[in-house]
Amino acid sequence: MPTNPVPLGFVFRSRAKEEKAPADKALADSKVTRDPQAPKGRPTPKRSEAQTQRRSVATTPTTRKEAAKRQRDDRRTQMERQRQALASGDERYLPVRDKGPVRRFARDFVDSRFCVAEFFLPMAVVILVMSMLRVGALQNIALLLWLVVIVLIVLDSIGIAIRMRKQLAQRFPDQPTKGAVRYALMRTLQMRRLRLPKPQVKRGERP
Repeated sequence: MPTNPVPLGFVFRSRAKEEKAPADKALADSKVTRDPQAPKGRPTPKRSEAQTQRRSVATTPTTRKEAAKRQRDDRRTQMERQRQALASGDERYLPVRDKGPVRRFARDFVDSRFCVAEFFLPMAVVILVMSMLRVGALQNIALLLWLVVIVLIVLDSIGIAIRMRKQLAQRFPDQPTKGAVRYALMRTLQMRRLRLPKPQVKRGERP
């Protein structure tokens, strides 16, 4: 039986489709942009990775002037964080001398009680005014008050140091507590409202 001849138009259309398919594929591949930072022979990085790389390159200082400006900005940011931490008591950004549970306990131990030393400045002003008056009796009283204030501060500081050393030994037996007592005594010399970091406990509250 004679076979049905294949139309020539069908043959040409099939060949045209086969030739067009690789050409379209090559054209599509050529339109895919390769990230210039991707090394040859390696896959193109994701958009997020490419943006991160470009951002890191853009933020890296290229000159000494830019590096100095960056350091000043970082220092200013760090100082602002410390200032806010001193007001709020945020442990993350406190200065090194104020960090740690031992120093926090020392502050709370002082802030939870009345200390004679915190009234030194107002009493010193009163005594100074009395000593400036040209009245012999008042000058003698002022001198006596100086002695009384100094003795009270010394006795109160000794009591605070003894009690605090005992508390530190009980609460932090495995942690270094060197300098904590001196840190607390220096805090007693400041008026409560002027202390930094700000007090986090009330008077009479157990630290």
